[in-house]
Amino acid sequence: MKWLWRSIASLALGLGALGVVLPGLPTTPFLLLAAWAGARGWPQMEQRLLRHPKYGPVIIDWRERRAVPRKAKWMASALMLSSLVSIWLLPAPMLLRWFLTLFLPCVALWLWSRPNS
Repeated sequence: MKWLWRSIASLALGLGALGVVLPGLPTTPFLLLAAWAGARGWPQMEQRLLRHPKYGPVIIDWRERRAVPRKAKWMASALMLSSLVSIWLLPAPMLLRWFLTLFLPCVALWLWSRPNS
């Protein structure tokens, strides 16, 4: 079972690292997932993430208060809005368009209901 948690943690950490350099790919959710999986099968990785000067406080705030940095809320909201605009401007199935039009604002409302860190 340890290998499964380590695989999830490694994959999430890799995607989080890509999110640092690729616009549109979020970093924080993947680092939260990596820390969560690391706590179950790779405690050293979890501790390293928690001690990271930039991302450690974000992970700790999420765990303790379910708080999200205001900058992350703005970035996520802007990316969701750009996704909605894109899906309506580019060829896409109508069902997908309407699903995202209903779903993404719900995600944004939930996100903005979290405390600021």
